[in-house]
Amino acid sequence: MNEEQIAGALRSVIGSLVRRARTTDDMPLAQAAALGFLDREGPMTTSELAARQQVRHQSMARTVGQLVELGFTSQQPHPEDGRKVLVVLTEAGRQALHTRRRHRTDWLADGISTELSPAEQQRLAACLPLLERLAAHDPRD
Repeated sequence: MNEEQIAGALRSVIGSLVRRARTTDDMPLAQAAALGFLDREGPMTTSELAARQQVRHQSMARTVGQLVELGFTSQQPHPEDGRKVLVVLTEAGRQALHTRRRHRTDWLADGISTELSPAEQQRLAACLPLLERLAAHDPRD
């Protein structure tokens, strides 16, 4: 296989893994992504969340409204601009995100233990540093 064939196969396999992992929970992707951004980056406005997810403000406002109704986020006045409101991850939201991540990790761990031999598990583990380097690759550098 050449680099282009490897890249195509890797993209396809990773895409399949991600899509399959998403089926292990019932949280809509838009909600999970918003919670993930808030967990990693801290409180932000609805506009900032929309920009991070590359969706329209109206779509993100609907998602934020759902998250507030579920108790996964709250809204607080912006400390520097009284016209803005910050979306803040609540403890319930953090727990929901943790549970979602745990389900996906458990699903993958089960697949590794049942589908791969110990030798294959070691080969997979040896690939992780390579995948991390690829994930960090920035074509603009």
